[in-house]
Amino acid sequence: MAVDLAQDLLPNYLIFGGERVASSSGGTFDHVNPATGKVQQTLPVAGAAEVDAAVAAARAAFPAWRRWAPTERRRVLFRLAELIRQHNEDLATVVSLEIGLPITQAPRLAATAARWLEEAAGWTDKLYGDVVPYGVGDEFAYTALEPMGVIGVIATWNGSSGAFGMAAGPALAAGCCVVMKPSELAPFGMLHIGQLALEAGIPPGVVNILPGRPEAGERLVRHPGVDKITFTGSPATGKRIAAASAESLKPCLMELGGKSPAIVFGDADLDAAAARAMSITFNSGQICTFGSRLLVQASVYDQLVERIVANLATVKQGDPLDPETVMGPVINQSSCDRILGMIEQARNAGADVLAGGRRRDGTLADGFFIEPTVLAVDNDAEIARTEVFGPVVSVIRFEDDEEAVALANDTEYGLAAYAFTRDLTKAIWIADRLDAGAVGINGGTAPGHPNVPFGGRKQSGYGKQGGRDGVMEFVHTKSVQIKLG
Repeated sequence: MAVDLAQDLLPNYLIFGGERVASSSGGTFDHVNPATGKVQQTLPVAGAAEVDAAVAAARAAFPAWRRWAPTERRRVLFRLAELIRQHNEDLATVVSLEIGLPITQAPRLAATAARWLEEAAGWTDKLYGDVVPYGVGDEFAYTALEPMGVIGVIATWNGSSGAFGMAAGPALAAGCCVVMKPSELAPFGMLHIGQLALEAGIPPGVVNILPGRPEAGERLVRHPGVDKITFTGSPATGKRIAAASAESLKPCLMELGGKSPAIVFGDADLDAAAARAMSITFNSGQICTFGSRLLVQASVYDQLVERIVANLATVKQGDPLDPETVMGPVINQSSCDRILGMIEQARNAGADVLAGGRRRDGTLADGFFIEPTVLAVDNDAEIARTEVFGPVVSVIRFEDDEEAVALANDTEYGLAAYAFTRDLTKAIWIADRLDAGAVGINGGTAPGHPNVPFGGRKQSGYGKQGGRDGVMEFVHTKSVQIKLG
């Protein structure tokens, strides 16, 4: 059944210049279903020639696209969002096949793309400048906002369908063209949306989708025809991209990793806090904003840990296409080995394994399934400081409010942070002190609504996605000064 679905739903082509291209200079890639460990599709991946051709197509399309009436750009972006919703059932199946996200959860990614596209579309006719007081009667000055040009988007594999809306939506709304490189590990959802973009009426060359290996990404970053790079991924790769971009002074938007604290105070709703810890099961913890450091006040530590362990014991892992499956596999063998190695290293360093910690065997042995894992550690433990990007949460005890703040901020990351308390004053107090780009209180998520700016600090990157801030990432401000008379 999965093999048949794969042949029907997993595209084996690139999209650039409005065309499907079934072969490339970058060779091919055998895509493995993470739930079965078996190859389910072979697809072409972009090489230098395809990157060059896609950038050329985007540059050729840009002059006309930037001059489209803003209301017309808004219309086609809303149409694309509508088409994504109409095709969400197929897109959800694609997501389940390509990254192993359970079919009951997979519709969220396409829905995210649609919501972010609609938010961005609303800004198309609201990007205008100002009249600037000049101070001299015979002179007049104003500013104008202009699209940057061609945007290179390098998307991570853990949610590339949703990333289309988050990364491409604001750029398209601003009047830019995009060349998008999804990871070869998760290319199919974005390819589907690229085809829908053409159906929606977005002109050929405005949206180009090039699945590819890191070499294709490097070509895109260094290409003189690309005006800005937006990247989602690890800090290590982000630093390499920033260094390469700096050679041509090319600006970047970076959403990088996280080691987000989730603080549970003694007065918290423990059911809500335990539910946050259950996010370990969504996409098998492969989420950069996942609250992977659970800081728990000593007075409720045992109660909360007991609830979390009991909840995790009921989680069903299995075939992502089974509606009863709650948690799927991690993305591939390499990730599986890395995560299990980190757990073993933590165990050897004295971590107390409260739940999980093993690879699933039996009927799931061929897939990349890891049990949801809870470790009791100190904040200086290696696994509490390094992003695992897997189903592992580190539980850390604290005594008082000041210690909670100190522990939460004692990290090189600053993407998201969470806190649970019934005390509104304390909620505002802690939000003010957490060194993170986004803070969720009592269940608030990051990123949340697409009209709320989202972005990291420190090793978690820079730049914003969401709302007007997100669209402004893709415009230049031009000043115009006129001598009158």
